[in-house]
Amino acid sequence: MSTLEVTTVADGVHVAFGPDVNWTLVVDGEDVTLVDSGYPRYVGAVVESLRRVGRRPEDVRAILLTHAHIDHIGGAGHFASTYGTPVLTSDTEARHARREYLEQASPLDVARNVWRRGALAWTVRIARAGGTESGAVADAEGFDSVVGSVPGGPLDLPGGPVPLDSSGHTSGHTGYHVPGAGAVLSGDALVTGHALSVRTGPQMLPPLFAHDRPREFDALDAFVGLDADVLIPGHGGVHRGSVDDAVRRVRSARA
Repeated sequence: MSTLEVTTVADGVHVAFGPDVNWTLVVDGEDVTLVDSGYPRYVGAVVESLRRVGRRPEDVRAILLTHAHIDHIGGAGHFASTYGTPVLTSDTEARHARREYLEQASPLDVARNVWRRGALAWTVRIARAGGTESGAVADAEGFDSVVGSVPGGPLDLPGGPVPLDSSGHTSGHTGYHVPGAGAVLSGDALVTGHALSVRTGPQMLPPLFAHDRPREFDALDAFVGLDADVLIPGHGGVHRGSVDDAVRRVRSARA
C-alpha cells in the first residue's frame, strides 16, 4: 500500500487510515484489540500499523468487527489462520462474517453508481485491494465469550470496549465505546467522508451501501449520551467534539 497513516487519537487508541477505509488499534499494555482489518490486500498495511505502535501481530488478542463488509473484514481470516486470533462481533454479524448470508453492495450496485464523482477511480482501487473477494472467516464468533462481569458493560479485551448495537447498515452492525479514552468507534453507521461523497464531516454513507436505510438512521441513537468526544468512523477523518452534536448534524441534514 502506497499510503498509510497511523495517528494516536486518544490514550491507547490509534487509528490507521488506508486509502479507502480505517481500522483501529486499541493498545492496553502489551496487548491489542484490533477493530476491523481493511480489505484483503491491506494485510501488510495492518501488520505495518501494528509495528508503528510497537506491537506485533501476535499481540492482537482479538479482532472485533463492526460489520462483515469486505473492506472491514479483509485481513481477519489471515490473522485467524496465521496467528490463531479470535474474530468476534455480534452473533448476527458473526453469521455474516462466516458468509452464511451476505448483505453487501453487489458489483451491479456499484456499476449503477459509477456516474458519481470519484467513483471510477474508487472502483479500480477497491478491486485491486480485493474488494470482490469473499473474505469469509469460518471461525468468526459472537463476543459473548469475552463479555465482562457487567451485562452491557465492557468486553474482557484490551481497552475494555463496550459494544453498541447499531444495526441497519448491516443486520448485526456494532459500534464500540472505549470509555477510558472517551472514544466511539462508529464503523459505517456514522462516517465523516467517503470517496463517493462530495463533502466531509459527520454523515451517512450513500444509500447503496445500506442494508436497511430507515433502521440505519434509528441506529444513530446508539451513539448518543456517551461520555466521548472522539468519533472514529470506518471512513473519513476522526471527528473531535461532542458525538451527540455529530449525530444531531446528521439528522438535521436528513430533515
